[in-house]
Amino acid sequence: MAKPPEQLPGDRPRRRSPGWLDLRRTTRGLQAMFYGALASLISLVITFWTLPQISSNGRLPILRLVVLLAVIGLVMRWILAGVAILIGSVGVLIGGLLSQFWVVYLGVTIDPGVQLHGGVEAPVLVSIVMSSVSAFVGWLAYAGSDDAYVSEVMRVVRRRARRLQPAPKTGMLIIQLDGLSAPLLNWMVMSGNLPHLGGWIRDGSHSMVGWHTGVPATTPASQAGILHGGSGQIPAFRWYEKETSRVMVTNRARDAAEIEARMSTGRGLLADGGASISNNWSGDAEHSVLVFSRAALPNGRSRGYVRFFSSPQGAARGLVLCVGEMIKELHQARRQRRRNLIPRVKRGGSYIFLRAISNVLLRDLNVSLITDELVKGTPVIYCDFVDYDEVAHHAGPTRPESLQTLEGLDRVLGALRRIIDTLPHSYEVVVLSDHGQSQGSTFLQRYGRTLTQVVDDLVDTTKEPVAATGKSEGWGPVNAFLTELSLRRSVAGSVTRKALHGKASRGEVELGPKDCEPAVAPDEQMVVTASGNLALIYLATTPGRVPLEEIELLHPRLIPGLATHPGIGFVVVDSLAEGPVAVGRAGVHVLRSGRIEGIDPLTAYGEHAAASMLRQAEMPHNGDIVVISRVDEYTQEVAAFEELVGCHGGIGGWQTEAMLVHPRRFVVDEPPVGSDAVHHLLISWLEQLGHRRFEAAEELAPTDATVEA
Repeated sequence: MAKPPEQLPGDRPRRRSPGWLDLRRTTRGLQAMFYGALASLISLVITFWTLPQISSNGRLPILRLVVLLAVIGLVMRWILAGVAILIGSVGVLIGGLLSQFWVVYLGVTIDPGVQLHGGVEAPVLVSIVMSSVSAFVGWLAYAGSDDAYVSEVMRVVRRRARRLQPAPKTGMLIIQLDGLSAPLLNWMVMSGNLPHLGGWIRDGSHSMVGWHTGVPATTPASQAGILHGGSGQIPAFRWYEKETSRVMVTNRARDAAEIEARMSTGRGLLADGGASISNNWSGDAEHSVLVFSRAALPNGRSRGYVRFFSSPQGAARGLVLCVGEMIKELHQARRQRRRNLIPRVKRGGSYIFLRAISNVLLRDLNVSLITDELVKGTPVIYCDFVDYDEVAHHAGPTRPESLQTLEGLDRVLGALRRIIDTLPHSYEVVVLSDHGQSQGSTFLQRYGRTLTQVVDDLVDTTKEPVAATGKSEGWGPVNAFLTELSLRRSVAGSVTRKALHGKASRGEVELGPKDCEPAVAPDEQMVVTASGNLALIYLATTPGRVPLEEIELLHPRLIPGLATHPGIGFVVVDSLAEGPVAVGRAGVHVLRSGRIEGIDPLTAYGEHAAASMLRQAEMPHNGDIVVISRVDEYTQEVAAFEELVGCHGGIGGWQTEAMLVHPRRFVVDEPPVGSDAVHHLLISWLEQLGHRRFEAAEELAPTDATVEA
């Protein structure tokens, strides 16, 4: 699939002479010092003007205090970095936040020209207000730019780069832009709204290709294929296992750990010294950070955490920006309501908080963690940025706020490129997505009833079906972070456990809506799980995969009622005679033989629909009945079974159309079909770069999980 590398004019960015680089670095350093001092001065003036608890003997003490704060802040960062090994990453997290208040506290109490008025609370109040104002001023100073923190990172990288020995081989940095479809990326590049990623494609250093994800079109399934070559183990974002009466949820730490154990061979994409950052799975990496299947923070030696939580442009700025992001979300949601945009969903509750976390704190933290691995020369790094996916779920995949998020991620890519160019060793940058998104009014909005309620009307059971559906996807990174924190044997761990008392199960923090992953009693008769516009229905008390013929005897109205519902495109169920069949309103498609009776129900879902649904139907723990919602032939809109205006998980629209932007030196003969195919492609590129320790024939051979075109 991939040919040997050939050098092209656009393969490498042109490097300036060392003298020119030194001059630019010095100029940028002086500019940073000037703007930092100016921001501190403005913060001090505002604090002195607004608080009666602090005053000065003229202007000179204020200027002196600016210098004093800079010196104390520098010393505090050195101390924090020095003790990081002893206190660990959790200590760095808490210490970094507190140190920014201590810098101000020491400065105002040491300076003889500054007077504090009031009791013992005066210095505490002044330090809190001053540090908060400083963070806010810093935010205003960088208004319109998402890479304020990156400037701080660049200064650190330049200092460390002078002492580094270049890595012997070119590494690979793989950035996942979660949820970005190939058609939307193509449009964004043509419009010129992505100057960095689009510029790489225009200047010939990179090529762009679309790839079909298959079903399910979800992050866990696609990452399982990309990182482990094991996507065939995951039939949906959540599913029910009859043997244990459990609903498995792929972003829940204990479930993710069990699922990875099932599919990991120990030779994943990141097996040979790689790093996995903010992903569902580890890829068998030696170093995993914020990975659901491992629920672990970096170890105490991580400079990325030290830099982020001790920097004035890190956590403090992030907290202020989080507030700004939440205000922006409230404004944008109100604007959608006033304009009466259709389709739309309610944008409130926990989503406001989750958007702030993913678009601010996690984005900057990911940059810091990636930078740490780049500086160390880690051979392959894989990181998932969830910003666009989280916003597009609630605003819509092509709405302005979603596109603005993509523009911010493009600036992150440009920043990472600048960081790589500063280092003595080189990296190839690959940018890909795990799936796209499809838009549409939800099933409930269109028909006034949930799919579970429709199923309840069609079956003859004494109990209502159990529904496992909801908006839990965005809680994964937050829960992984808090889970690791609560498991620490430290003061911070104890405080976290007490604060989250009742929110943890078997040591795992489980924040978020509880109705998404309900407990299922052994005597439950029907279970319905939903992932976007894909739903799985289980006859819970009947062991094994229940065939069509038995379902018709037990619930004769169920299959016809679902297949003819206006909100459902087709259902897939096993037949004893012919295997999996797709049943639509006016026809049947036998998936193994390709035989069609009447009107083919898969026509509107694209050329890969039959192969994708056959593969999904043969997965372990798949539903007795698979339900795919309608797709509009003109707008390509679907009807999600969750309350999300932008969805993915099934098939229809852009959700199965992922993208891959790769260095042009790696030639792709044909677009990959299935995430397992992307895994083998990336493995072959790593082999060409010399980063696979041995070449196993079975690694490169096609697997049963690979979808054939």
